[in-house]
Formats: sequence, C-alpha cells, structure tokens
Amino acid sequence: MPDVRPTVGDSSWFVHDRFGLFIHWGIYALPARHEWVKQYEQIPDGVYQKYFEHFDPDLYDPNAWAAAAAGAGMKYFVITTKHHDGFCLWDTKLTDYCVMNTPYGKDLIRPMAEAFRAQDMKVGFYHSVIDWHHPEFIIDDLHAMRNHPERAKLNESRDQSKYAAYLHGQVRELLTGYGKVDVLFYDFSYPNPEPGRGKGRDDWQSEALVRMTRELMPGILVNDRLDLMDTDHGWDYRTPEQFMTRDWVTVDGRPVVWETCQTFSGSWGYYRDEYTWKSVEQLVKMLIDTVSKGGNLLLNVGPTGRGEFDGRALDRLAGMGEWMKRHGRSIYGCTQAPADLPTPADCRLTYNPETNRAYVHILSWPIVNLPLDGFAGRVKYAQLLNDASEVKMVEGAVHHGYTAESDRKTLTLQLPVRKPDAVVPVVELFLK
Repeated sequence: MPDVRPTVGDSSWFVHDRFGLFIHWGIYALPARHEWVKQYEQIPDGVYQKYFEHFDPDLYDPNAWAAAAAGAGMKYFVITTKHHDGFCLWDTKLTDYCVMNTPYGKDLIRPMAEAFRAQDMKVGFYHSVIDWHHPEFIIDDLHAMRNHPERAKLNESRDQSKYAAYLHGQVRELLTGYGKVDVLFYDFSYPNPEPGRGKGRDDWQSEALVRMTRELMPGILVNDRLDLMDTDHGWDYRTPEQFMTRDWVTVDGRPVVWETCQTFSGSWGYYRDEYTWKSVEQLVKMLIDTVSKGGNLLLNVGPTGRGEFDGRALDRLAGMGEWMKRHGRSIYGCTQAPADLPTPADCRLTYNPETNRAYVHILSWPIVNLPLDGFAGRVKYAQLLNDASEVKMVEGAVHHGYTAESDRKTLTLQLPVRKPDAVVPVVELFLK
C-alpha cells in the first residue's frame, strides 16, 4: 500500500468511512441563486439585510436531515457554521449577525450536531475565514464591496488584526460549546503578492489558529485551506473541489489523505432554478472512483430557506442509499487496490486490506466474460455483492469458447448475461 503522509489529527475513522455529507446553509437560501450571491451581484449590506430579516426555517428538522444522510450511507457531516457572507448559524456572543437575531431566533448548530451524533455520524464544522460583513475585514478584490467608489477610504479605518481576533474567538466558541468536533474545514486563504488581490496566513494568523484548534480539540482533522501547505502541523488532508482526480492525490510526490467535495448540481447553497443535477448513477460512480484512488467523497446539500432538503436532493440521497445498502462493503474500509492487481477495462477496483477482499465495480456490463489480468491463482471465491450469488471463474483468458494457455496470468469471471439490478454491479473477490 502507498506510504501515506501521516496526519496530526486522527484520520483512522476518516479513511474508513469514506462518504460524508456537506451542508451549505445560510440566509443565501432565501435569494436561492448561489451561496456567493452577495459577492456575484455586489449586493450592499443594506439590501442583503432583507434576507437576514426574513430568515425563518420553520420546517427545520435536523433529525430528518441526519436520517436522510445515514440512509444514503454517509458516516460524517460538515456544516457551514459561517459562510463568506458572515452570517452565523449558532448562538455566538461575538456578533449580532447570527441566527439568534433572525425571526427564527434559535441556535441551529446544537440540535444538528446532536441529531447526527444520534445516527452515529461524526461531526464536522466548516468555517469561513473570509467575511464580507465584518467591519474590520479589509475590502479586497474578492469582496462584495470590491467596486465601491470609496473602497480605499473605507479600508483606511479597517484593521485586519481585529478581524483575526474575532475569527479566533468564534472558532473557540465552536470548539468549546458543541461537544466533540471531528473535522474543521477552513475556507479559504487566497495568497497573492499583488496588493489588494488576496490574503494569506498572516491575515488569519493561521499558525496560531491551527495551534488553538488542536489544543481545544485534540485529534481533530484540519483541512488544507489556511495557506500552511509548507508546514507539518498546519493541515491533515487535501481538498480538491468540484474536481475528480486521475490518481491518488500527492504532495511533493507523496500520497496524502484526501477528500473531494462535490455538489449535486452547480452550486453549494440552495439554487431554485439550477437544473444541472447529477444522476444517481453519476454520483455512485463518483464515489466509487474516489475510493478507488484512496480518497473520500464529501457530497453537498443546500437546504431551502424553510429548512428542508428539497426533493431533488432527497431523491439522490435515497438512490445512493439503495446502492450502498448492498454494496457498502466495497466502500467502507476500502482504498486503492495494490499495484499488482491491475484494473480491468471499464471497471474500478477497491480493496479492503483488513479482509483481503477486492471489489470489481463494473461500469459497463460485459458479454459474459470479464478478464482480470494478473489475478490468476489469487482468488479463492467470487460473488456478486448485491445478492451473494456465485460468479464462476476460469483460470486463463477465454477466447471464442476456449481457454488460451498463453494468458496464464489472467482470471476470467463468467458473468450472467443480464446485468444485475444495480446502477453499478460489484463482484466481490475473496483473495488467497
């Protein structure tokens, strides 16, 4: 197996569970046209305030959210405690710009964490290190007020270090008042040497922030978005976003713990009129492909302004759950297959080192024979995972009804003509 860079936090559960739920939720669910709507449309604070004044998710039921995630086979979740617009979903004492002062008036994070823990799921907090609402946050080229005619004058009275103290104080609240937190997903530094273009580790006092994070919550996993990639303690895992990698993610040539975060559609927050939704089949294949390269999938839902997962999200979660119910063994505890087990054509392989089983995920159903090069003499039993029905094996490659002696390293699986009723069928191989 690859020599994976060790993490400071506890990644043992993370690389076993493989599948998590991302939740992007805030007052941007009311305009319902992207979580960056304030920035994209350069909405002034005074205009954006109407969403704060009307935020009342009266149908919010965190137990229903947790049940939907658990039913999909997810094992952990990450919630946006605060996104870039600065709105806070918990009872923070450091700003009035929080859910306690909306019509809803109740902490959203505490019951959510409790509901997911009740489903035996790990708890993760996303926290934005940028803030388009805070009065001390320097207006840069990514700010919602980037084109304000008095930008330079406004920045004269702003003190980024005061914002950093606020940022650290809020993280302290989250890590001392909500029980065990397993993951902290910071988002994001954007270092750039040109003045006004972006910010990096000094603006967030990133090293002190990570140090505090680990002191307050020993064992917590911290992601890679604080501009600390050149440090040993500043990050645990990489987070390619909206991107499917070709191979196991590496840093300086060494494999690392990694997780890709992905959306059902094109946005993270609830987007009423966005229709580029992925199918259940695409999502299942995304999960399989990720695990086959040693990674995790964090799949996002953007709840509505009334506090529900919309029908499209629930449909996808249920569809993935149907597949995971019968095929979860090929995901949990699995990773990239050993290099001496080549991946067959139109397939993905995962491997469980504890059980010594390999899983052939068949993306395109073949006509009876599926040759596995390099597997000859290495498999003692094979079965379809969906129903545990035996799959017959022939040592050697099969050509026109006869076995070719020249292909002695090949094991041929003899599959039924009819594809099993699964979006992606899986053959479980019990290795010798």
